[in-house]
Amino acid sequence: MSDLRITEAFLYMDYLCFRALCCKGPPPARPEYDLVCIGLTGSGKSSLLSKLCSESPENVVSTTGFSIKAVPFQNAILNVKELGGADNIRKYWSRYYQGSQGVIFVLDSASSEDDLETARNELHSALQHPQLCTLPFLILANHQDKPAARSVQEIKKYFELEPLARGKRWILQPSSLDDMDALKDSFSQLISLLEEKDLEAMRM
Repeated sequence: MSDLRITEAFLYMDYLCFRALCCKGPPPARPEYDLVCIGLTGSGKSSLLSKLCSESPENVVSTTGFSIKAVPFQNAILNVKELGGADNIRKYWSRYYQGSQGVIFVLDSASSEDDLETARNELHSALQHPQLCTLPFLILANHQDKPAARSVQEIKKYFELEPLARGKRWILQPSSLDDMDALKDSFSQLISLLEEKDLEAMRM
C-alpha cells in the first residue's frame, strides 16, 4: 500500500473517531407521560411514589388534596398527579382526570372488608369513566408485606377484573415498600403499555 493510501486511511479513522466523540449530539429526550394516581386514604400511594423518587419515608404524609411528582425511569419520565383518597375528596377526583395518559390505582390488600368494597367500587367507576376507560391502568395490590394481605388472585376475583376490564389495557401487580425491584418492574410494564398506545395513535 502506498504512503498516500496509508495516510488517507489514518485520516479517515481520525474522522470517524472525531464524529463518535464530538458530533453524536445529546441523547434523545425521554418521553414524558401524565398519569393520575388514585386510591383510598391509607392505601400507600404517597409512600410508593416517594420511594420511587428516592425520598425519605420519614417525610411522607398522606395527600389531602393533590400533589404532583416527576418519577424518573430509564426510558421515560412519569408526571404523576396523586389525588387524596378521603371520603370528602373522592367525589372530586373526576375534575383532575383531564389530560391523563394512564392511571395508577393503589389498593390496600390488607384492608377491612368495608374498605376493600369501597376500593372495588372506586376502581369500577374509574375503569368506566369516559376520560379514563381507554387508558392503560396499573393496579397495585399494596401492603403485600402485611400478614392479612390478600393475594393478587384473590383481589382479581373479588374485584371482578376479568369481565369488567376485558378489552382494556390493565396490569394487576402485588406491591410493598420492601420490594422495590418488583415495583419498578410493574411501572416498566405500565410504560410499555403507554408506548404501545402512542404507537397505535401514530398509525391512525
